[in-house]
Amino acid sequence: MGRLGKKSIEIPDGVNVSVSDRMVLIEGPRGKLQQEIFENLEVVVDDKKIYVNNKVPQIPKFRRLFRKVDALQGLLRTLIKNKIEGVTKDFEKVLEVHGTGFKAELKGKKLVLTLGFNHPVEVDIPDLVKIQIEKNTIITLRSCDKELLGNFAAMIRDIYPPEPYKGKGIRYAGEYVRHKVGKAAVGAQK
Repeated sequence: MGRLGKKSIEIPDGVNVSVSDRMVLIEGPRGKLQQEIFENLEVVVDDKKIYVNNKVPQIPKFRRLFRKVDALQGLLRTLIKNKIEGVTKDFEKVLEVHGTGFKAELKGKKLVLTLGFNHPVEVDIPDLVKIQIEKNTIITLRSCDKELLGNFAAMIRDIYPPEPYKGKGIRYAGEYVRHKVGKAAVGAQK
């Protein structure tokens, strides 16, 4: 049985949470977010606390379904907690561009990446994401929606992931890329 899903979530001052039509609406100083409520779960807002409850009865006949919904209970609680945290302060991801001649720049609502291809790569920036570029190689992404931010950062990284021989590509700040020895170095050792 999951334990984390049964814990309550504190609602900080300045954040309004309401439940309507299988949706949790969260409003705060940084924006408005919403989260869909999964099947067989219910969300109760009670006196500055949020509870996520499993509606499946805990009897042997429904054991398999109860365990599945129990896992979703913890997931839903975490998603709601992240959205509440996001409307009070922004989440941040930092990407680094490595490679000779590789750079990033902003043009309106597009991120333009020059990565050694025969054309620059243009990426549309979602509305909730703010981008700041330092030294043409460090991309700082900020958003109140953690899920959107993580997916957008992963999409940018997938354009040119770091390769293991020279280390060129886009990587997360602090990410370690294990370097491999090339063919010439292996042949010279024999």
